Amino acid sequence: MKHLKALIIKFVMSAVVLGIVLTGIYNYNFSKSMLISLVLTVVAYALGDLLVYPNAADDSDYKKRNTVATISDLILSFLVIWIMGASLLGNTSTIIQGSIISAIVIALGEWFFHKYLDKHVFNTDNYGHTDTTYNK
Repeated sequence: MKHLKALIIKFVMSAVVLGIVLTGIYNYNFSKSMLISLVLTVVAYALGDLLVYPNAADDSDYKKRNTVATISDLILSFLVIWIMGASLLGNTSTIIQGSIISAIVIALGEWFFHKYLDKHVFNTDNYGHTDTTYNK
């Protein structure tokens, strides 16, 4: 159940960003933006949050772990949005711009999402003494 809740949070975050950027700013089809959000959510959760994030550094080095995972999420988000966007929406320069903007905003959200994962999904408390931006 905790993974389902995390997936829903991640999807909402991605859907809002792609809805605003791809649909709102670049006038791409809303349903295709949501399809990209869905695929991005599943791929990024499986690869970024369950594979990279827990293994990027040991549990005691939270900031390094979060930094590595956030950078990998930035790259992964850009690639998924760009490749899917180019195939679904057309291979134009605007999809590259939209992918860059979306990936940066999603990566910012991922920094905080990883903190949620630590507390609610992985049930760790190793970051409490090293990261003062997180309020328990």
